[in-house]
Amino acid sequence: MTVLLYDLVGSDPTRPFSPHCWKVAFALAHKGLPFERVPTPFTAVAGVEGGKHKTVPVIREDGRTVGDSFEIALDLERRYPDRPTLFDGPGGEAAARFIERWAFLGLHPYLAQAAIMDIYDRLDPADQAHFRKSREARFGKKLEEIPLTRDERRPAFRASLEPLRSTLAMQPFLGGEGPLFTDYIVAGAFQWVRVVSNYEFLATDDPIRDWLDRCLDLHGGLGRQVPAAA
Repeated sequence: MTVLLYDLVGSDPTRPFSPHCWKVAFALAHKGLPFERVPTPFTAVAGVEGGKHKTVPVIREDGRTVGDSFEIALDLERRYPDRPTLFDGPGGEAAARFIERWAFLGLHPYLAQAAIMDIYDRLDPADQAHFRKSREARFGKKLEEIPLTRDERRPAFRASLEPLRSTLAMQPFLGGEGPLFTDYIVAGAFQWVRVVSNYEFLATDDPIRDWLDRCLDLHGGLGRQVPAAA
């Protein structure tokens, strides 16, 4: 049975961009499960599956729903133990928890603020109003002011990625010789900004780009099905 994936989009339903939804798309493909994206703009999230979930991603499978990207990955691992593993055991699950916290605290804040106007520009008017109100409340300033320091903050952001770089110098994926959910957590963050923004978050010669290319090529080029922002 095809899994339904409620997937965050802007005005173009063919360009899903949520990092958390991309994590789940990669995880479903990793498990070899066919899935269908349900394009879901910001203002439609509250109505997903009767309002049982406050955020997306949400998946529906066999009449049941699961929300939260990490919980979805855990659920897939439990339900399909005979398919390729997302965690490679309890230690891998614990490591993925750490990587998720690092992504939330070390990647997402800069990426979100640097790309915030690019995201806004890709939304329908109703979603723009929702996005402006929620993000201005979160950051305590006008939306247009939020990305103004992205150039001066970019060197520090790039420097903060050195643990990722040095790890990938020793192995092709964060999961080792092949990808695990840890890779999808981080790749989802970079896919997010790849889809919405043409800002150069990484230097052109950054080896992280090679790893991201490998991730985008996985599962029949799933990540490349949505072209980079022009």
